[in-house]
Amino acid sequence: MSSVLYDLPGPVARRRSRIGSVVGGVVVVGLVLLVLWRLQDRGHFEGDKWEPFEDPDTWNAIRDGVRRTLQAAVVGIALALVLGILLAVGRLSERSVVRWPATVVVEFFRAVPLLMLIFFFFLAFPDLGSFGALVLGLTLYNGAVLAEIFRAGILAVPRGQSEAAYSLGLGKRQVMQQVLVPQAVRAMLPALISQCVVVLKDTSLGYVITYDELLRTGRLIYDNYFNIIPTVIVITVIYVSINASLSALANLVERRTRVRTGGAPVVHAPVDAGAAV
Repeated sequence: MSSVLYDLPGPVARRRSRIGSVVGGVVVVGLVLLVLWRLQDRGHFEGDKWEPFEDPDTWNAIRDGVRRTLQAAVVGIALALVLGILLAVGRLSERSVVRWPATVVVEFFRAVPLLMLIFFFFLAFPDLGSFGALVLGLTLYNGAVLAEIFRAGILAVPRGQSEAAYSLGLGKRQVMQQVLVPQAVRAMLPALISQCVVVLKDTSLGYVITYDELLRTGRLIYDNYFNIIPTVIVITVIYVSINASLSALANLVERRTRVRTGGAPVVHAPVDAGAAV
């Protein structure tokens, strides 16, 4: 089918593609080496800069930062999933009194920058504490995004499936539970896991409200030892490792989903201009 949709590249095009890939790779390697040389020239790789990471107390602090990051991410994801399902059901409702309020909530929280939400809850409701304000902001923003993922996944199921179910005498709730949702879940899984990666990264915004997650822990380390670059490298490697693991899981789920659904398209998270913070 792919050969019908577009012309396969010929020998010249493939050679140009390989040359472009090689040139691009050389440029990237050159830039990385240049950055490393500049850092070395400024003494950021000297032994005394890395001595704090030989102290078990430093790694204990990093461990606690990772734990708090994962706690906020897990709670935020769980609550966002529940909220997303409720909002998606509301948006798919045939009753305007339910559909319009759900639509307003989704569009509002998708449009408001996440950092503003976190600041608002932290300042307006001090009893929540930094953890509560961070989790509530993550829940509302990502719940709105997940609602669109759920809605898109359900609408992606061929219309004939629901029409056939209705013709058998099933009610709307039965059609949703027994026909649409089981098929939509397979298409939504990769997007849901990708959104989990986003939530995990967004926990770093807790830094601005003094929540002691991983990024703030790194800030405390280099404030004490004046080793900004080594600390940034270590914290970045930890973030990349966690997110790469989740991304690998998303890719695995996507491959299995495509095999089971015969190459059916997978639902991706909606692009949102308000997501950039």
